Amino acid sequence: MEPKRIILLFALVGSSLASALPLLWGGSELSFSSVLLGGVGGILGIWIGFRISR
Repeated sequence: MEPKRIILLFALVGSSLASALPLLWGGSELSFSSVLLGGVGGILGIWIGFRISR
């Protein structure tokens, strides 16, 4: 698999999982915490995907 695709896959999975976390404590899917955590999860996913694709 190409490194670009691996990084993109991890970014999508990371942002999706992280943005769903506020639903566990009763938050909304479009709340500030959901958007913020989605961004953090995406960045973390990019970092993990980059490390794996090397």
